[in-house]
Parts: sequence; C-alpha cells; structure tokens
Amino acid sequence: MDIQTRTLSYAAGGAALDSYLAWDAAQQGRRPGVILLGEWWGLTDYLKRRAREVAGLGYVALAADMYGGARVAADRDQAGALMNGLFADMAATGARLAAHLAQLRAQPEVDAARVGAMGYCLGGALSLHAARIGLDLRGVVSFHGALSRTHQAQPGDVKPEVLVCHGAADALVPQEDIDAFHAEMKSLGVKYEFVAYPGAMHGFTNPGATEKGEKYGLPLRYDEATDRKSWEAMKAFWGRVLG
Repeated sequence: MDIQTRTLSYAAGGAALDSYLAWDAAQQGRRPGVILLGEWWGLTDYLKRRAREVAGLGYVALAADMYGGARVAADRDQAGALMNGLFADMAATGARLAAHLAQLRAQPEVDAARVGAMGYCLGGALSLHAARIGLDLRGVVSFHGALSRTHQAQPGDVKPEVLVCHGAADALVPQEDIDAFHAEMKSLGVKYEFVAYPGAMHGFTNPGATEKGEKYGLPLRYDEATDRKSWEAMKAFWGRVLG
C-alpha cells in the first residue's frame, strides 16, 4: 500500500475550494471514488485521516472543502457561523457538492461511474442533501448526521442507496426527525438502511468528540466500539454498491 495525497483547487458556490485527495498509488487502474464531508469544524485533520483510511480500502477519497480555503473553525462560535452560512444559501451549497463530485470523477484514478458520498454530523446531512437534490451517486452514508431536510425531493430524484449510522442516544437528532426521515425514504422509494447503535451519542466516530463536548458544553462522546461497528457497516455497504 502506498497512500498518496494532493490538494485539488477549484471554485464553486462563490468560494475557492481546496479539497484533499487520497489514493493508493500501489493500486493499478481506475477504482471507485468516495466524497467525504466533515463535521461543522471544516476540513480537519480527522476528515483527512478518514480520507486516507478510505483510500486504504481501495477507493479514491476526496475530503471535501465546504467552506473555502480549507478552513477549520477555531471554536464553536466560528463553526456555527460557517455552518449557518451554508444553510443560508443552499443553492451555493448544492453547487459546491456538485463540484466535488465533478472534480472527483475527473481524476485519472477514478472510475467515474462508481462514486459515492459519506459524511459525519454536518457532513452526514450534506451527504443526504446531495442525494435529495439528485446528484448521480451510487451510495450515501451518514454517520451521526442530522436527518432533517432543506429540499423536498420527488420520487425518482434520489438515485443512491442510503446507509444511516445513528447513535440511539444522540440528543441532537430528535425522534420526530427520525420518524420523518423514515417516512420520506419510504415515500420516495429509496433503498435504505437505518442502523441505531444503543447508547451511542453524537460524534461517536471521532476520538476528539468527548473532549470537544466537555469544552463547549455539547452532548458529544466518542464510542470506540460503535466507531468500529459503523465502519464495518460502511465497508460492507461500499463493497456492495460500488463493487
């Protein structure tokens, strides 16, 4: 295995984006691609590490810059402001998601017909949004992501299969959002799987979640066992939908 990385710079949705590409240079030929969308903190070292791990599974991984300039929030207030900026202009946010997909597809290592998206917290919500707005993805995975929608998809709009890895003790995702998500997926005829992990809280995949939760008074906690189980669920999902 020979994991290599490079920065991809491009503009979309009113921002100059600097995303992080990872791939295994020891692997020959084109392979599936996966977009990774991060927590509200931005393009963190954690998201880059996940991109390298996904590359190690045999995919080309793009840790996507959603804010521009590969920004990482300095604190909770800045993270909230950056996230709110995305939701204030969902057309621009959708354009950035589409640009990430186009850039990943254009890479010489990527089989453009086999691309998916995955995300954590905010990134999980954005992955689902990418599906709702009709981006041509094979699959979407959300880890402890928000489930509420800002776009009403119509039957036939959502092309990918969907896997949601949810913490059953996630205080940031209300039950009414879970119920509405199930109803939405069923009404749209989407093939999806919703896995709720007992006792797991928001941020269960990120080893830094507990510390940040304590620092900022947020209900976050890392859960090593659930991190491992959800990663295995993701691996099986990508193996099936991306081949």
